[in-house]
Amino acid sequence: MTETFKESNYLPFEKEIMEIDRQLHKLKAENAESSEIYSLHKRQVELLQETYNELSAWQTVQVSRHPNRPILSDYLKNMVKEFSELHGDRCFGDDKAIVTGFGHIGMERVLIVGHKKGRDVKDKVECNFGCANPEGYRKALKNMKLAAKFGVPVVTLIDTPGAYPGIGAEQRGQAQAIAQNLMELARLRTPVISIVIGEGGSGGALGIGVGDSFAMLQYSYYSVISPEGCAAILWRDGSKADQAAEELKLTAKDLKNLGVIQDIIPEPLGGAHRDKYTAIYNVESFILSKLNELKYKNIDQLLEKRYERITSIGQPSQFSSAGE
Repeated sequence: MTETFKESNYLPFEKEIMEIDRQLHKLKAENAESSEIYSLHKRQVELLQETYNELSAWQTVQVSRHPNRPILSDYLKNMVKEFSELHGDRCFGDDKAIVTGFGHIGMERVLIVGHKKGRDVKDKVECNFGCANPEGYRKALKNMKLAAKFGVPVVTLIDTPGAYPGIGAEQRGQAQAIAQNLMELARLRTPVISIVIGEGGSGGALGIGVGDSFAMLQYSYYSVISPEGCAAILWRDGSKADQAAEELKLTAKDLKNLGVIQDIIPEPLGGAHRDKYTAIYNVESFILSKLNELKYKNIDQLLEKRYERITSIGQPSQFSSAGE
């Protein structure tokens, strides 16, 4: 059955791609000649390659927020077997914005910790659009310590606009909860793999984002603040988000060049939202490869390397050659 054509599936910079897709859907519905369809499909692929090879930082942010982009629930369904969720922080409550639980990726037993954004309106409201409260970070830490106790590696999947900045969250110690996680993750005695699968917003991302391996999907972003927030603060003008995105150096390519991340996981042509199964497979393959590399290392050496990696970020020696 031919997939329904929807203009809402296309981003603002994809107008030409949208028109070609519209024509393709029309031709397929009319059972047009295969040569005509082939010619249009070839042009579609070429245009996707041209567009996505030259994405600006702001366009990358837009791709990372695409409503059809794979979210945590897609990864749990298609990548993790025998997932058993663990609830609550034993202190205040069970934050729906962070999901934790044990499961298997391939043959490897792991603890999964990830931000849950939700797909429909009801789900998004229930999990606060992926913006976690302190109890979410404390739940994550409680279960990461449990994983370390049994020698189970931790995999964190980051996808959040940022930690929730509400009054209640601040009263319950949002900053302290994130800071505690940073300290504990830096010395957690088990391998930790962190991957940004969509948005990597500020302290909300950091709270579950310290480990031995840090990677980003090709069209995700990782930043101290959202481009809109940065533009509003610096220029009192949220419409300058595109300029702010460039200045923030928030793309995977920029951050790898700066030494903030180590690896970039490729996405399918046109972004993960166009082929979620390939995107999820790429993430799964990366995790299994890294686990195979990390699980045989001496834990003390692993912790030493983890600490070196964290403390080397932003060191002047990294940029000395650029300034000379």
